[in-house]
Amino acid sequence: MQDAIGIPACFSAGDRSSNDPAAVTRSGQSVFVSVYRTKIADQCRLITVTWCKNSLLHGLSVSLQGPDGEDQYSCKVELKPWYFWRKQGCKRFLVDRKPVDVFWDLRAAKFDGETEPDSEYYVAVVCDLEVVLLVGDLKKDAYRRTGCRPALIDPILVSRREHIFGKKRFTTRVKLYEKGRFHEISVECKNRSPGHPSESSGGGDTEMEIRVDGQPMIQVRHLQWKFRGNECIYINKLRVEVYWDVHDWLFSPGLRHALFIFKPALGSMSPSPPQSSESSSLQFRSTPLSSQMGSSSVSTVGISSGGSSDFCLFLYAWKVE
Repeated sequence: MQDAIGIPACFSAGDRSSNDPAAVTRSGQSVFVSVYRTKIADQCRLITVTWCKNSLLHGLSVSLQGPDGEDQYSCKVELKPWYFWRKQGCKRFLVDRKPVDVFWDLRAAKFDGETEPDSEYYVAVVCDLEVVLLVGDLKKDAYRRTGCRPALIDPILVSRREHIFGKKRFTTRVKLYEKGRFHEISVECKNRSPGHPSESSGGGDTEMEIRVDGQPMIQVRHLQWKFRGNECIYINKLRVEVYWDVHDWLFSPGLRHALFIFKPALGSMSPSPPQSSESSSLQFRSTPLSSQMGSSSVSTVGISSGGSSDFCLFLYAWKVE
């Protein structure tokens, strides 16, 4: 799982490539990437909204997909005290000869110590006199400033990628579908000391626990043998497929990440016995999860078939010793 995963270093010194993981890992940069699908310039395109933060900088990036599928149009906002004037502004692109405007107002944004703001802000993308994407809670202010109407087609949140750092516990808050509520998802990895009552062999053991809203959902013991696997859980009767790959946590030196994928299946809303992680993990041991999924892009083909929602959460947990 040591392939390049394309972590965006939003404002790295020296214009470092956004595909260079070292630019992020050395600085301990938290990154939150949300990818939306909507109609822009008469075509279905992807819009990527990225928030990044480390001890020296805090930034926002909005990128639009070009004709060849790459992010060809981008706007970056650096949130530093001496750049106060940049906390509100706009930028225009020409996409297939049509103007596309990005508006933002972060002057009163409340971050509460997090990378992504919690309230009092908006980021809007406008094309053909329609607001094709609106992020944030100041919706009336956004419509007033842009002077445009809401788009007839609502944007779809396709995927969310989060890069977070910690020692043993990693926590995030996320909506698993558009009209749902926020859930707190936490992952904890810990070592059991030799002689623990659960250790009949008398040797140490590494185990992992995944909780949702404080409730234990998945517990994997003997993690050194089950470092890759998957299991089905139910959150408020919503079926969610969970995949994990923690190989590099256990067997690779230095700062390495584990990958967790949460894929809702909206077509299956009634509980059934969950799949055993012990049996399912066997099929994942030989191949890194990032390779099975193709890449860390928005493509989720092969993760779940039939009845799946468009949304998928990719959680990269960087373990700091």
